[in-house]
Amino acid sequence: MSQIIFLHGASSSGKSMIARALQHRIDEPFWHVSIDHLRDAGVLPLIRYRRGDFDWQSDRAKIFDGFHKSLAAYATAGNNLILEHILDTPRWAEELQVLFRPHDVLFVAVQCPVAVLVERERDRGDRPQGSAERDQATIHLDRRYDLEVNSVDDVDANVRAILQAWHSGLRRSEFSQTLA
Repeated sequence: MSQIIFLHGASSSGKSMIARALQHRIDEPFWHVSIDHLRDAGVLPLIRYRRGDFDWQSDRAKIFDGFHKSLAAYATAGNNLILEHILDTPRWAEELQVLFRPHDVLFVAVQCPVAVLVERERDRGDRPQGSAERDQATIHLDRRYDLEVNSVDDVDANVRAILQAWHSGLRRSEFSQTLA
């Protein structure tokens, strides 16, 4: 059974910053994985999607289906994961619960005030304006987490809280229910 620390939060909420700090401090090897890594590495032909050569809306489902299945494959092969993701499509949570069933998942909400999200999104410049605020308004609804952190708090304090929750072994999120 692999360990998965699932950081769930809106775009620009600070998931990457927490994930990098967590990976640096955690006492076992963990992969830091997100769809942004595929984007940044050039795996996805985003320039051609943006140019209109390909239709993102028609390809999005299969891209994320492959991403989700790859996460399960990494974990099944014995790799621990720090996953940063946004469950912005209704069926994704259920799909990932099934895919992650054999593994120990710590599901962490990364909260952030809307004003900070808006400012970070503007400063980043690589996201459609308003997407972070839309995410924040919907993605945490009806979610059950093991832990909630706020990214405006000290990164080290958030990492300590995540490590403490991870080491405790106590799981009560919607993902822990799949272990039964």
